Amino acid sequence: MKSAIVIGAGFGGLALAIRLQSAGVQTTIVEARDKPGGRAYVWERDGFVFDAGPTVITDPNCLRELWALSGRDMDEDVSLVPVMPFYRLNWPDGTNFDYSNDEPQLAAEIAKLDPADVDGYRRFLEYSEGVYREGYEKLGHVAFLDFASMIKAAPSLAKYQAWRSVYSIVSSYVKSPKLREALSFHTLLVGGNPMTTSGVYALIHKLEKDGGVWFARGGTNQLVAGMVRHFERLGGVVRLGDPVASIETLGDRATGVTTQSGWHQDADAVASNADIMHSYRDLLKGSRSAQRTRASLERKKYSPSLFVVHFGIKGTWPGIPHHMILFGPRYKGLLDDIYSHGVLAEDFSLYLHHPTVTDPSMAPEGHSTFYALAPVPHQGKFPMDWSEVGPILEKRILDEIGRRLIPDIHDRIVTKFHYAPSDFARDLNAHLGSAFSLEPTLLQSAYFRAHNRDDHIPNLYFVGAGTHPGAGIPGVVGSAKATARLMLEEGR
Repeated sequence: MKSAIVIGAGFGGLALAIRLQSAGVQTTIVEARDKPGGRAYVWERDGFVFDAGPTVITDPNCLRELWALSGRDMDEDVSLVPVMPFYRLNWPDGTNFDYSNDEPQLAAEIAKLDPADVDGYRRFLEYSEGVYREGYEKLGHVAFLDFASMIKAAPSLAKYQAWRSVYSIVSSYVKSPKLREALSFHTLLVGGNPMTTSGVYALIHKLEKDGGVWFARGGTNQLVAGMVRHFERLGGVVRLGDPVASIETLGDRATGVTTQSGWHQDADAVASNADIMHSYRDLLKGSRSAQRTRASLERKKYSPSLFVVHFGIKGTWPGIPHHMILFGPRYKGLLDDIYSHGVLAEDFSLYLHHPTVTDPSMAPEGHSTFYALAPVPHQGKFPMDWSEVGPILEKRILDEIGRRLIPDIHDRIVTKFHYAPSDFARDLNAHLGSAFSLEPTLLQSAYFRAHNRDDHIPNLYFVGAGTHPGAGIPGVVGSAKATARLMLEEGR
């Protein structure tokens, strides 16, 4: 294989392109938007830098590996800063819980909630280490192209009761309701419902404990910029602002891509980091086998969307840590509303991102950059007009932050805007406005997820949140490793 085209410059597309280019495959990335990054887009307004996300960086080694492939060091292009605590969790009754990998400090935090749970947490961590070994180290970078590969993995997953939910597993080790929330909310960061997502996802705790939680100085956008710089240094080409209109096929081969501007390029292989439904439904309209795959993807369950309020305010807030989770009054009931009932509830839980406490350069002097993110139902479950709903929800979210953290927030706001499910659908072609593609349930994992290589077009590949292993930076970078291995083995 001498040449490849990667559609989409999200983390998965960039990681795959770097791997291919490092191996000597002339690779072109074609990106629809005016900037690379995909979901990790960036806005600059009134002197404030607003990252679209993802803003929690774990397993930095999976990123460092992308530079090491060509004997370079990531530190040449990106400065990663440790974040401590990893998260501060806050409940409506005023309870705070600082979560980190500082063992004595974490034990003290757990003891504040329930001293009996300190030992339970240690046992939970042993479980997490086991599923990390089986689910991440062994299977996280391997493509599942046939059912036999799933059968092979089944015994180790069965050993860890993969059919049980993360919340159920956590609850078998600890009794405090607050600690159960603290140890299960992580699946929401990859689009999964803690009540239904496989217990395998408890591996996130081991991932964070060993690798820490990090922030790219200047914002996630600087990690994206560093990846692009490295890719271009290797000789790769990035084409921005020209959406792919179709993946061209001839018989059972992908031959290249054509963009909306009329630009066309042939290649030995094509890989898509675009939304998985968009890829099959829109970019592969001319392929009958692809339309059959599209029909099966349409029947699957998709992750919820997000409503994000970005705001820049006067003042600095050293007392508000980089990452906070502001839990609402309900946990399971709220999750049911989002995932099952398609209800935009009166209450919500928020993830609050405060990058200027780590890097003041992301706001004008004496100011702060924030975003508040609330999981909401996707447009298939809640088909509302977000131009009407958005301003109302934005005000309610800012009111809640005012009530709990920044009393005069409305007077301090210099600039603000929100990003809704309709924006995910428009800007990212995200099916139903989903923020994380396919929901990570057991029956939509590994072989049951979209395959890293198409079943009928052998030189057409997929990377990103919709493929194995799933969403989140380690997930999509892992999918790039699995897909690159397939492409390079088959391209020899």
